[in-house]
Amino acid sequence: MSKHLSAEQRAELEMLMLTRQRELTRQINAHHDGGHRSEHAREVLLQDGDDAPQRDADREVDFALSDMETAELAALKAAQARMAEGLDGHYGRCTDCGADIPFARLKLEPQALRCVKCETARERGGPRHASL
Repeated sequence: MSKHLSAEQRAELEMLMLTRQRELTRQINAHHDGGHRSEHAREVLLQDGDDAPQRDADREVDFALSDMETAELAALKAAQARMAEGLDGHYGRCTDCGADIPFARLKLEPQALRCVKCETARERGGPRHASL
């Protein structure tokens, strides 16, 4: 973990990650009514109604939301694992340029892998490594 984070900041980030992880787990379970994704998809397909195109669109939105929630949950778990590695781990450091990720950014997105500059470049399709 980057040394730029104090023990209090690390504790706050851990709490934020745990809280968001619980929230996502509840959302995923509620979204699927406690079942598996395949069961949920079958239920959506079998719903009564004459509007098959709308059901297809609803199903696609359902799957997209579920995929986003699942991906965020996995990213949070990976961030927790990086944080657990301790001071020699990579949590809090940009994976592209190696710079410290500011605490303010980590508070907003504790699973962040990149600093704002590198993430912006990545989203724009720019170079993989931003210059310091």
